[in-house]
Amino acid sequence: MTDAPPPHAAGDTSDPAAQPAQAPFPPGPADAPTGDPARLPGSKRPADLREPGYAGPVAGLPPQTGLTTDTAVFTQAYAVIPRTVMRDIVTSYLPGWTGMRMWVLARPLSGFAETFSQYVVELTPDGGSDRPDDDPEIQHAIFVTGGELRITIAGTSHRLTPGGFAYVPPGTDWTVSNPGDGNCGFHWIRKRWQPVAGLDRPDPVIAQEREVPPSPMPETEGAWSTTRFVDPADLRHDMHVTIVTFTPGGSIPFAETHVMEHGLFVLEGKAVYRLNRDWVEVGPGDFMWLRAFCPQACYAGGPGVFRYLLYKDVNRHAPLWGGPDGRGRA
Repeated sequence: MTDAPPPHAAGDTSDPAAQPAQAPFPPGPADAPTGDPARLPGSKRPADLREPGYAGPVAGLPPQTGLTTDTAVFTQAYAVIPRTVMRDIVTSYLPGWTGMRMWVLARPLSGFAETFSQYVVELTPDGGSDRPDDDPEIQHAIFVTGGELRITIAGTSHRLTPGGFAYVPPGTDWTVSNPGDGNCGFHWIRKRWQPVAGLDRPDPVIAQEREVPPSPMPETEGAWSTTRFVDPADLRHDMHVTIVTFTPGGSIPFAETHVMEHGLFVLEGKAVYRLNRDWVEVGPGDFMWLRAFCPQACYAGGPGVFRYLLYKDVNRHAPLWGGPDGRGRA
């Protein structure tokens, strides 16, 4: 005679058949990406060392045994959002889009950084939008980090691959979609354009990082350089989105302290970055968010190059009081 198996106690999960059905996590639109991003684009350096790398979020959730020690911090002068906290649970979705999810890295905050928003967006195949943003006063910068993105600006279609950049002027019709077989990832930076008498709105820009020669900073022998996608002398632009690169040992050898707000997303490599009075170690996929006049410096110790996508506001008077629409007046 054999003993019958003991009955399961309440809450016993040892019998797989007794498991409750798991709802998709996190909850969201049925067509939204889930789980780890597919090459969004991943943090490993490509086998060909001449090809740049583009890090992205981790997604998923860490195990219950994981440690919560990391570099995430929010202060009055700056914030650091490390890659390790960019998980499924903090993603958002937008109306009018299909097959998308996004990580909101920055948005205007009174008394902090007030000029821009920055998202990391992921699209499934055929995902996208025919009306990405209904506000005609907003300009947009798109930087692709994984997969393929088809962007149509004022009726002209372009195919962007990793390293691809697009600038969409305010008041311009545009659409985005993923024509590829895998997921697509890109940064989306938004800023309200500040018109100036006598200046037209900027023209659309399409560029590829590999085709834009970096501009070395003076007297650095190339240890610190900037890849610029628009002409810095074109004062129609009131924001610049660039890629800053340091070779091993390169540095910002003084505490930059200026009026420009910053969003810095680390694409590749690691460094120690001074933010206000603190030195913080940052690596691929980490985001730094700086208010105006936050002192900053950098030391890139290697072993590889250190690169980040940089936003800053430029070329306009400082608003001296707020208007009824929140834009302020100069």
